[in-house]
Amino acid sequence: MSDARLNSIIRAFESGKPALTAFAKLDKQTAVEMSDAPYDGIVFEMEHNPYDVSALGDALQYMLNRKEIAASGSISPRVTPIARIPSNGVEMNQAFAKQVLDRGCYGVVWPHVSTVEQAYNAVASCRYARPKNAPLYEPKGVRGDGPGTAARYWGLSMADYYAKADVWPLAPQGEILVGLMCESVEAIENLDDILANVPGIGFILIGEGDLSQQLGYARQYEHPEVLGAMGKIVETCRKHGVVVGHPHVTAKNHQRVLQEGYRFLMSAPSRSYGIVNETREMAGY
Repeated sequence: MSDARLNSIIRAFESGKPALTAFAKLDKQTAVEMSDAPYDGIVFEMEHNPYDVSALGDALQYMLNRKEIAASGSISPRVTPIARIPSNGVEMNQAFAKQVLDRGCYGVVWPHVSTVEQAYNAVASCRYARPKNAPLYEPKGVRGDGPGTAARYWGLSMADYYAKADVWPLAPQGEILVGLMCESVEAIENLDDILANVPGIGFILIGEGDLSQQLGYARQYEHPEVLGAMGKIVETCRKHGVVVGHPHVTAKNHQRVLQEGYRFLMSAPSRSYGIVNETREMAGY
């Protein structure tokens, strides 16, 4: 089994650089275009778009670039696909995560996670079961055992897939990212406890839209109260050494976003990629 890092988003984090990402639609042409885009990863949007694992499987296949694999000599995708699932944390769902991981995604973004219990369930849903005396037992894995399709997509034997299909940074060799969306006052109030008590969280992604709605300033992302709430999230993540993500990086705010310490950066998909390339230069790529 190769020791090379497969997940390009994790590779950026481990290199001390921000990961540049964007939401993607579940269609073949978008998947082809995104596979050549200057991103570290993309997030297939299945929360507000239809949840269709068949279309997800097709999109993942269309992201494969055999010429690039042959030229690089690596099975690591240049642009790593993860998925945002429909279920909010309070629903305590596990099936959606299992489905997208079994198709081959390298991570799951969970909307509206607001409590320690919800965060624990999110991480546990992305981990396989293991003996109770095994190291890194908690959070107790509850992902159902069906690795065949994912192992094939990753280009690994099932044994090697098992070794790598754990959550980072809890498991240093893990290639699966668990992203939790912090998008409510309750979530902000509980974030310190969440990060102190639930290992295996790869990043916290701020949900500006829902947060601004609850604060009474819908989509006013630059309003002082919205920025103040986001600042509390950044501060708490910094305290615990957890990556924090910004969902709306633009030409107007990308300098500030970098300076404030965001490291999972999402911008609107674009064929020009001007913001992405400029952000790369600023971040020292």
